[in-house]
Amino acid sequence: MGFWKRILINTILFIAIAGFFQSSFHVASVWMALIASFVLAILNAAIKPFLLLLSLPITLLTLGLFSIVINGFMLQMTSYVVGKANFGFSSFGMAMVVSILMSIANVIVSNFFAKTALMVNKAL
Repeated sequence: MGFWKRILINTILFIAIAGFFQSSFHVASVWMALIASFVLAILNAAIKPFLLLLSLPITLLTLGLFSIVINGFMLQMTSYVVGKANFGFSSFGMAMVVSILMSIANVIVSNFFAKTALMVNKAL
């Protein structure tokens, strides 16, 4: 899936998840969700590979479950960069819950776009 498509999908997910968890996860506006999505993409590209490399032993020991902690940490870093007043979590646990929900939703959406592209290619 393309970069801008993923940014748009993450923006929509931020708004939707913030709607479900109003007391624990805050997004000030659609524009802040868009900025947070862009910042998260940059942090994922720049910092996440190093964190994954550093945490490889514990990730292997937990059979990959430690990656949820890393994703939560990336969301907390996004909150710090964007500003807690604009995009924030009540706790680190909530950041991990949001990261799990976003991962599941991204898998579903990615599979949908992949199947749609496959059907279009077969039709042509």
